Amino acid sequence: MDLALAQAAAAAEIGEVPVGAVVVHDGEVISQAHNRRELDADPTAHAELIAMRDAAKTIGDWRLEECTVYVTLEPCAMCAGLMVNARVKRCVYAATDPRGGFLGTLGDLSNHPVLNHRFEVTAGFQAEEAADLLRSFFRRVRNKK
Repeated sequence: MDLALAQAAAAAEIGEVPVGAVVVHDGEVISQAHNRRELDADPTAHAELIAMRDAAKTIGDWRLEECTVYVTLEPCAMCAGLMVNARVKRCVYAATDPRGGFLGTLGDLSNHPVLNHRFEVTAGFQAEEAADLLRSFFRRVRNKK
């Protein structure tokens, strides 16, 4: 999670919402990313989506069955759905997202009864550090206006 938090801090430095993600396969970090929606003008450029895409390229398989995704903010419906489709083993996230989180807050795609894959979720790991990054970022954005 420390690497994901470092990615989130890097995102904040370039004006992106500070969310970072890391994918671990067999105990080894195989990809890291941060949000790039503003930079890429791409609504899908979420940290976890980019990290999972890079991880799939690294291992040469779209199935991330033995992978754990660490992310600083609870994944949205798009990213949680990607975790289902990529068959991730586990997601560990820091801060909950009361406005968009789909691994337990607004819904739970990790354990939906009609979906073809379920995965383990660990919530709240280093939540305060991640929440502090987000609060600081949005405070700066509001103060600029």
